[in-house]
Amino acid sequence: MSQKQMKEAFVSNHNGTSVLEITEGLCLPAFCILCRGLLIVLSPHLRSSSHTWRTRFFIDFAFLIVPLVITLTVFSTFVLLEYLIVIIFGAGLFYEIYCRRTCYAGMPVQKILEKFLKVSLESEYIPAVSCFRVINSAFTAVAILAVDFPLFPRRFAKTELYGTGAMDFGVGGFIFGTAMVCPEVRGIYTKGSRLCYLRKSLCSVWPLVLLGMGRLVIIKSIGYQEHLTEYGVHWNFFFTLIVVKLITSLLLIIFPLNKSWIVALSMTVLYQLALNFTPLKSFILYGTDGSGTRVGLLNANREGIISTLGYAAIHMAGVQTGSYVLKKRPHIKDWIKVTYCVLLTAIGLFIALYILQVTVEVASRRMANLAFCIWIVASCLILLSSLLLGDIILSFAKFLIKGAAVPCSWELIQSPGINKKHSESLVSKAERKEPICCLITAMNRNQLIFFLLSNVTTGLINLSVDTLHSNTLWALFLLNLYMFSNCLIIYVLHLQNKTIKFW
Repeated sequence: MSQKQMKEAFVSNHNGTSVLEITEGLCLPAFCILCRGLLIVLSPHLRSSSHTWRTRFFIDFAFLIVPLVITLTVFSTFVLLEYLIVIIFGAGLFYEIYCRRTCYAGMPVQKILEKFLKVSLESEYIPAVSCFRVINSAFTAVAILAVDFPLFPRRFAKTELYGTGAMDFGVGGFIFGTAMVCPEVRGIYTKGSRLCYLRKSLCSVWPLVLLGMGRLVIIKSIGYQEHLTEYGVHWNFFFTLIVVKLITSLLLIIFPLNKSWIVALSMTVLYQLALNFTPLKSFILYGTDGSGTRVGLLNANREGIISTLGYAAIHMAGVQTGSYVLKKRPHIKDWIKVTYCVLLTAIGLFIALYILQVTVEVASRRMANLAFCIWIVASCLILLSSLLLGDIILSFAKFLIKGAAVPCSWELIQSPGINKKHSESLVSKAERKEPICCLITAMNRNQLIFFLLSNVTTGLINLSVDTLHSNTLWALFLLNLYMFSNCLIIYVLHLQNKTIKFW
């Protein structure tokens, strides 16, 4: 076998792992981000605006990226131990913050909580949504390179036919995260006619066309390894994004935003019925001749083309989530209710997923069937609820420390219901200005550039390093250096106040 064939075989024919294991690994970064925030609140030195950007970068990298790298590699079987360490560390930080609180020092806990629930929030964005998108981007960046090394567990690789692998979450999570902040949710395309809205949507996909065509030409010209059953011969991630954008733009012209969940559910159910009662499933798996032919454009790219129906449904579910979560809510108690609703929905979907996989069909990334779509949405919601919970806990910690400011977190403002004698406990307007040095904000700002950079550097490393025969220490060093370099470039762009867009 050639080197290319060996690498393709190395990432093919896998059956995935349990939904529980993937969920455990997916939610760990949310608790790491919380610990990062608590550490900044506790340490006046880290909160200081005079602190160097280098130190802040290293702290963000250590709390966000390093845990992802080790969870997906050497610590993959010790996730519960990681949770234990993170929870003990976080609880210790929170206890120290409470003991050292500079506000409400002589007040009982119950009274402090009552006042905290009356606090108002001021933020231009929802931190949990930004963190969700960044975690998904970082997870994808680590996985696309790590999968080529032996230290990456094969059960985390993309599944061949049925099952759930950690890497199967990547595309679905990206589409869901993008949908939560799409122009329709943010009300950017509200003015003008429907025809004008459709024209703007069509114009917005041209960079994806160029990226998709560019990737196709480069991959074919250099003979880079491909996982054929992922999308097909010519199809790729960017083409999926284009079709999903076009389908959902048409749907959002016809249906209102608050009915997106109905559209998503209807699409997935009808698609699953088509898989079960028509030759569609056989076509996706085996082609028109029943023997896996790749002759003809449709046969060559059948997985990528047909699966866009499932991803479009995931997008619509993301639109519904975004339209609910991004509503303006001034009080902490409102966000507690939101967290509860999102978590409850996620649990309900996981129960539905179990029933579906037992009675109808197991999740399949290759087909993007009903079970797969429900798994993606449930996983996204459980991660989002974990991040919202972390934001609430961090806000309480900031409430206890005068002048506490944490990058990419809610800002607390004076509420009319709070006793005037404690007004000094809340952060002043000048102090509430968010520090610019933040890796999360930097990655969220230039997410597409980070993704492209990760793909390019992954390709360069694969072309220059024998990943199949790399030992554990060398692989870990390369993975951390790869992520460090990509994050540093994005971080410097952010410090220079640069946002790179193609439209």
